[in-house]
Amino acid sequence: MQTPGPARVPTASRVTADTLVELIYDPDARKTALAVSRFGGLWNIEQEVRIDTGEVLVPYSATNNLIANGCILLPTGPQDYGQKQDLLQDIRAFLHRHVDLSPLFEQIAAHYVLLSWVHDAFRELGYLRLRGDYGTGKTRALLAIGSLCYRPFFASGASTTSPIFHILDAFGGTLVLDEADLPASDARADIVKIFNNGTMPGIPVLRTLQNRHKEFNPAAFRVFGPKLIAMRGQFQDRALESRFITEETGLRGLRPDVPIQLPQTLRTEALGLRNRLLHFRFCEFYNIRTDPSRIVEGIEPRLNQTALSLLSLVDDPDLRKDIADWLTTEDARLRRDRQSNAEARVLAALAQAFAARPTGHVSLGAIEEILARTSSSEPGFWHSRRTIGHLLRAKLGIATLKSGGYFVVPASERPRVDALAKRYGFDGTQESI
Repeated sequence: MQTPGPARVPTASRVTADTLVELIYDPDARKTALAVSRFGGLWNIEQEVRIDTGEVLVPYSATNNLIANGCILLPTGPQDYGQKQDLLQDIRAFLHRHVDLSPLFEQIAAHYVLLSWVHDAFRELGYLRLRGDYGTGKTRALLAIGSLCYRPFFASGASTTSPIFHILDAFGGTLVLDEADLPASDARADIVKIFNNGTMPGIPVLRTLQNRHKEFNPAAFRVFGPKLIAMRGQFQDRALESRFITEETGLRGLRPDVPIQLPQTLRTEALGLRNRLLHFRFCEFYNIRTDPSRIVEGIEPRLNQTALSLLSLVDDPDLRKDIADWLTTEDARLRRDRQSNAEARVLAALAQAFAARPTGHVSLGAIEEILARTSSSEPGFWHSRRTIGHLLRAKLGIATLKSGGYFVVPASERPRVDALAKRYGFDGTQESI
């Protein structure tokens, strides 16, 4: 009986303790191969790589539809990247020639491209977003930035979400999604899962699949990785909104030197930069780590989580300060948005009631009275104690109980109320929100 050989695994990327393996593709020869770096930037081109697990890694076939049709862009092989600052300058120059971005976002986008090529050296990522009306250059910017990112996979809101799950799981890389304002609620929910679970490794999305025998079987899809999207509006999930560094498009006139149509040379220039970026990955991956000293003081932890990996790659202290200033402004905007919603107003009234009553419970009636006084423009809403109780329990996680025939917030909830009030940016001394 013949002994089976080791498993041959089609591979887009693999990281071991001392080896990096990356899929490359030559579109002229229509051949794929694996670029392998074992010695700090030195590399070989191989058709199969045996690793310690006993697996034999092989490249995906060049006839794969995603590769052959350019849905996923790959380097053709490593090319000397020179110095980090030179590479960043060339990325910025490429973006500047083809897209009209604000100066700060142009710098951020260049560093995000670099981040995408070493993203798996970090434990948490944020995302880039272009937001604006049609005709404001979102798609153009998406194509230009995305063409430089690590193994970009281009999709649109018209795509079904199932292949997005499968492609991200098999190929990893950067999801570049246009028209992310998805109309169908189930599609929106799936995309939100990808974004919410894709910021950290080891948090797959579970989905139930049906095999040819019509048996249902749960499957885990890996969705971690950099993401670049364009959309007109925003996501309803405020927590997800805080994951994006956003460029608002269409706020100024187009620079006269930006071509109306993207030139044919963009593809060739982008390929050359991807080859240099592959070499940067081979040389620098094992040297890159999160730098806690780049944390921005005074902003919410979520924003620091979003930006810290990017800031860890920014060497210029002036640029780090500009990004920190933007994050501080964004933090203030998020706090204002949070304070304007219904649960924030209920929380403000509850904090004020607790401040007036240092010990003991606070009745929903007392909260209602404060809201009726401070939110007179909306009396119909605030006069529903049932709604107030629902917002406290469902939105804020604050317990209520029945005491003496009335619902109250027990004194034991005060520490949680104080913590939430601090997070929302107010205290019990405020009369209104």
